[in-house]
This record gives sequence, C-alpha cells and structure tokens, in this order.
Amino acid sequence: MRAVDLIEKKRDGGELAPEEIRWLVSSYVAGRVPDYQMAAFLMAVYFRGMTEEETVALTQAMAESGERIDLSSVPGVKVDKHSTGGVGDTVTLVLVPLMAAAGLVVAKLSGRSLGHTGGTIDKLEAIPGLRTELSLPEIRRQAERVGAVVADHTADVVPADRLLYELRDVTGTVPSLPLIAGSVLSKKLAGGADAIVLDVKCGDGAFMRTLEDARKLAETLVRVGNRLGKKFSALITAMDEPLGTAAGNALEVKGAIEVLRGSGPSDLRAVTLALGAELLLLTGEAKSAEEGERKLAALVDSGAAWAKFRELVAAQGGDVRAIEEPKLLPKAGEVVEVPSPASGYVEGLRAHPIGVACGLLGAGREVKGERVDPGAGVELLAKTGDEVERGQPLARLHVGRKDRVEAARALVLGAYRIGKERPAPRPLVLARVR
Repeated sequence: MRAVDLIEKKRDGGELAPEEIRWLVSSYVAGRVPDYQMAAFLMAVYFRGMTEEETVALTQAMAESGERIDLSSVPGVKVDKHSTGGVGDTVTLVLVPLMAAAGLVVAKLSGRSLGHTGGTIDKLEAIPGLRTELSLPEIRRQAERVGAVVADHTADVVPADRLLYELRDVTGTVPSLPLIAGSVLSKKLAGGADAIVLDVKCGDGAFMRTLEDARKLAETLVRVGNRLGKKFSALITAMDEPLGTAAGNALEVKGAIEVLRGSGPSDLRAVTLALGAELLLLTGEAKSAEEGERKLAALVDSGAAWAKFRELVAAQGGDVRAIEEPKLLPKAGEVVEVPSPASGYVEGLRAHPIGVACGLLGAGREVKGERVDPGAGVELLAKTGDEVERGQPLARLHVGRKDRVEAARALVLGAYRIGKERPAPRPLVLARVR
C-alpha cells in the first residue's frame, strides 16, 4: 500500500477497508508515513468524514498501536471519563478524586492542549513537581494504592493517538466527528475501565456548536464504544460560556481546589456531580441520578474528595503545599483588568473568544510541542446573570505574552453582552445518551 493512494481515496469520498486503515495507522506510528502525508489524510477525513465501520476500524487500529493498561489485578470497579473539550473545563481534576473517594478506581490517560487552552496534563503540571509521565507499572501501582491516577499518554499506550492528537491540534482538524471518536475511544479501550462516561460539550466554546451536532457525536461515541465491548453513557453539557470562573492552567487548578474544598464555582460542581452520578448509575452504585449526586455531594462536603486529591498529588510527586495554599501556584508576571463598558446585567458571555484570548496570553499552544505558560489565562469576575456597574472589572487577564494584551483584551470585552434585564438561568446538562 501507499499512503498517497489512501489519501486520494478518502479525498474523493471513498470508504477505506479496515486493513487499509490498520496499515496507515501502524505505518504512521512506525515513522514510515510522514507528518505531512498524515496531515493531508486528516484533512481529507475532516471534509469527507468516515462511515461507522471506518470509525470502528480506526479506533481499533489506534488502540492496537501499543500496549494496554491491565487493571485486572486491581480490586474494585474501574471507571473513566472523557470530555470533548471546552473553555475552563476543569472537571477531571475534581471528578477523578471524587470517584476514588466513592470507592471506584480511576486510571485516566489525558492529554496536553487541544485548541486554545491547556489540556488536563498542562493543568496538573502547573502544580510544582507533579509528574504525569508515568510508566505502566507506576500507573497500576498508584491505581491500586490510591484508587486514582491521571497520567499523560505514555509512549507505550495508544501511541497513535498521541501522534495524531498533536498533529490535529496544529492542522485545523480537531472538530471532526470520526477523529474525535477514534481519539476518545481508543484511549478508553486501552485504559482498562469497565464503564466510561462521556462529557460531550455543546455551544460557542465547544467543537460541537449545536445540540444536533453534539447529539450526533454522543450517539456515535456511545454506539461505537458499546460495539467495542465497554459500557458507555454520555451527557451533553452546555459550553456557551466558560465553565467555572477561570480559563488557564494554574487558574483552573485553583477553581478545582475550591470545589473540592466545598466552595468554588457552582457550575463546575454541578457538571462534575452529574457526570459522577452517571458513572454510579453505570456501575450499579446508585439507582438514580439524584441518589448518585447526593452521595457524591456528601463526599465533597465531608472532605473525603479533597483528601483523595491530596493523596493523588502526593503520589505523583506534586508539592501538596501548593494546593493547600494556592498562592504558591505559578503566577503571571502581569495582571490587567477589563472594565465593563456599561451598567446592567451580563446577558451573555461567549466561551470561544475567552479561549482564544487565553491562547494569545500564553495558556495554549500554537505549534506542536510549544511550552505553555502555567500562570497565563483569563479570570472571570462576572458571568451570565451577574449585575455589573460601568467601569467595574469584568475579567482579569493573566499575561504571559505582553505583546498580545490588547488583542486579548478586545476579545474578552467582545465576549460579554451587557443588557438591561437579567437573563433566565439555562440548564447545564442538555441531554443524556445511552
């Protein structure tokens, strides 16, 4: 086979056979297919799509590109979660220790930035000393000892996803349904979980802007995932405005710490509890979503989830003092306020411009392998429904790149819509797909 033939076949709308997809993925991982040819193939998929059979084959080929995490010797039910990505999406940092506090086992593989802001690994690495590049034996040992581990995609587990993930990030091919499905599901197949909940984001700051598109993705993920032998469920959650009150790396860690300690942004807490309750339903640990949320809320309020987070950070070499005193986390060299241009109510706050502003300030990557600034990002002082006065700060820019402050300020200011009437609250969970 030749890569160019498969690129042309997909470019022209053809359907690839499983063996063709398997050859292309394995050849790319082995270095026989270069980045530029795989980038061309990804763009062809972006425009032409894939059938469900192709998506299944892609997922299997990616999962088979390396080793799998074997958690069979670890006692307990293994669960996992994946988000399709948003702005201020810090759910993993709260949910993983929370599920471990509930007696379940979570060995989660996460990634670095996908889009404008940092990924889960970038956020965790904002904690001084914390290691995310763990070997498979280290992952298994921590899963057994702590019940919770969050690790970077190792070179041994699903190497195809690591390579494709980074390439998609810098070639404009992130928002592709089959590529998202292959990325998400291959990691879940290799991760050793019995039950997985998917957080499919929908809205201005998500890859899926409409509920219809988000439902298509959720249904594809659940259907393909169940065909591959795992228990899957999905929640479609709102991402018209950022989740929580900050977007950035260290800034989001602070928000997660607040939620784990019983306070913090109410929307971040609500989405986390909803996803956690779905996992309790999938594993039979709760009979209803309401029961599941009550159990998990009690674990947060009692301090059990916070204790488990401290245990996770310590196990991965992180400085526990930095989460006990968040002022020790990395800071930006400069903080710039964005004042409100008028008095009234925040009628809307678009997530996408906030995410772009974060990237400009240094919180995300523009080229493959670029370092992120852990202190950079946008702190939101007002969100939808809040009353503001003219001149009152709407947000603070935590600046990592001084030459882009004005562009970031304009984006953040343009993300806000100030009006005369307080808008009605909107639901956070839009739909459930099983």
